[in-house]
Amino acid sequence: MPASSALHDRPAHVHQFDNGLVLLAEPIPSMQSAALTLMTPCGYSTEPADRLGLSGMVCDMVLRGAGERDSRALINDLENLGVERGEAVGASQSSFSGATLAENLPEALSIFADIVRRPHLPNDQVEAARQVCLQEIHGVDDDPGQQVMIELRRRSYPEPWGRPSHGEEEGVLAVTAAEIKRHWALHYRPNGAILGVAGDIEWERLRDRVEELFGDWPSVPVQPTVERTPATTSPHIAFDSNQCHIGIAYPSTPYKDPNYIQAWAAVGILSGGMSSRLFTEVREKRGLCYTVNASLQTQRERARVLCYAGTTAERAQETLDVTYAELVRLGEGVEQAELDRLKARIKSSLIMQQESTSARSSAIARDWFHLGRVRTLDEVSQLVDDLTAESINAYLRDQPPRDFTFATLGPTPLQIPN
Repeated sequence: MPASSALHDRPAHVHQFDNGLVLLAEPIPSMQSAALTLMTPCGYSTEPADRLGLSGMVCDMVLRGAGERDSRALINDLENLGVERGEAVGASQSSFSGATLAENLPEALSIFADIVRRPHLPNDQVEAARQVCLQEIHGVDDDPGQQVMIELRRRSYPEPWGRPSHGEEEGVLAVTAAEIKRHWALHYRPNGAILGVAGDIEWERLRDRVEELFGDWPSVPVQPTVERTPATTSPHIAFDSNQCHIGIAYPSTPYKDPNYIQAWAAVGILSGGMSSRLFTEVREKRGLCYTVNASLQTQRERARVLCYAGTTAERAQETLDVTYAELVRLGEGVEQAELDRLKARIKSSLIMQQESTSARSSAIARDWFHLGRVRTLDEVSQLVDDLTAESINAYLRDQPPRDFTFATLGPTPLQIPN
């Protein structure tokens, strides 16, 4: 076995601390960088129904000073370490990521420990954080394509899993400084948190450093999530425009299910590149729309395929009909030539992931959240190699696209397929 292959077949190191924090590490000695992904269980599903956007405000506020650093010093110190960082709020978690030279990782970890454990949450910065969140919300107001997909998720997922990640204006405007502090105290906790690290690292030294920084982080009782059926609403949003935006969703297989790879491959054939079915049949052959795509979006317990098409108002009904027909036709199966093209794209993606410590730190954290274990790149590659048209078609016979949910945004309602 080549040395590089042997490296990518090694299992990741795993350690769970007494407070519940899980540390994952994938050493890649050939890299000069190291990256971290820190997930805290503060997703938008944890927000009160009348405070949508609260988790986003907390995510912004924890960066406005932490530990011994004020807001400016915090950002300056990260930049001085060359940390390329990012933050995001998802359904179940708020995630913080950073990549830097491997030698700077210990100090970068100490800053991220301050961010999640010892943020200042200054009262005089609440309004500034509010404005940042409101700008994101108002940005969506200027993007009808995003609006229709937000409505589609709201209609197709049970509450609170279909909420917009950025919240709603009413909720953000109502958030108080006390509520930010309370939400942080409840949901920035080690039990349920995951720290994934990849790059040029030494496992024992990393584990000891994380123990020093996070080992005494006190756990917090978990608040149960109450699910509710989404409110029944009209699938159409009236919008004065010469364009129409169409969203179609159907249930699929979540990441933790052994059949996920089959579902993911089927959607890749449906929408993945210029040779995919949706691009070929809806856009290229008929010229019905300027964009069309579909993606498999998974949460821990549920998943949906979300499809979007943007077109003119005059061609909207035909676009809806043809796109829907392609989704239904997927249930009839795929061809080997389609799968061969998909595999070529997947292999390219895996090679790129091997060369990115950021991608690996994110991937191992995601694996643990969904699977409770970490898959090696060789294991993922083998899953791809084992895909056949027959295995995908067997999956599609058992779980064809069905139980569709629709959302449209444009000047007039469309006729929704039965």
